[in-house]
Formats: sequence, C-alpha cells, structure tokens
Amino acid sequence: MGYSTGPHLQMALFCERVIEEKDGVLSIIRVIDRVIQTAAGPAAPPAMPSFPYDLTMAVSLKSGQAKGSYEIRITQEAPSGLRQQLGNPIRFLLEGEERGHNLIVRATINFESEGLYWFDVHLDAELLTRVPLRVLYVRR
Repeated sequence: MGYSTGPHLQMALFCERVIEEKDGVLSIIRVIDRVIQTAAGPAAPPAMPSFPYDLTMAVSLKSGQAKGSYEIRITQEAPSGLRQQLGNPIRFLLEGEERGHNLIVRATINFESEGLYWFDVHLDAELLTRVPLRVLYVRR
C-alpha cells in the first residue's frame, strides 16, 4: 500500500508532557528516549524489580493527498520479544494538504526488565514507524 502521497509522519516521540494551546499548537516538554530506575543501599535487589512509569507519546501526521478516515494503533515490544497493544486503536479523519492530526497517548507502562523497548505505530494495517525507549537499572 505505502503512503508516499500521505499521510506523512511529522513526529513520533516520548516526552514528559504535551501542552496543546487553544489554536491547536503543541508544545513538547522534555523529550525522553530512556528511563532510569535506581535502587540504593545494601538491600538493593541485584535485578531490576518491575515498576510502573507514566509516559506520554506524541504522534503528529500531515495529510498530504490523504483524505478520509484512518486508524492508529500502538504496539509495545519488550526486550523479551513479548508484544502487547498500548491502549485502544484510535480512529481519526484527515482533510488533506497541510491539515493533519495530533495524537497524544498517556499511559502507565509496567516495565518488567531493563533493556530496549520498541513502540510500533501502525497506520491502518501498515507499520508507520518505530519509537525506541531504553530502560536502565542502576544500583547505588
């Protein structure tokens, strides 16, 4: 299928938060590509215990020649290879040309192990992009 004529990916990233102004302009605050979990003291476990972490993902698309209804779905892949869908698919409408759609996903992720996590952004049935997030465990 391919999307050479649109929609086009403007951004896909993790950040601390997104501010959306009344005019639709986004401010992306503190872009993140790694999460560091620390444990201190002699009782710090040798392996990272699982922990919940609040994440915000921002995805922005521009229509190009694309018009009509589309669906975005985000899938998380853990370092173990285990895959799970993040939230529910979101359906939206594109109007064409420079018009687009901003998707802001807020989720609490339970990280089970350290390593590289991938978050796949699917537009309809096609993989649009992959966003990496590294989880590190530091004992002090």
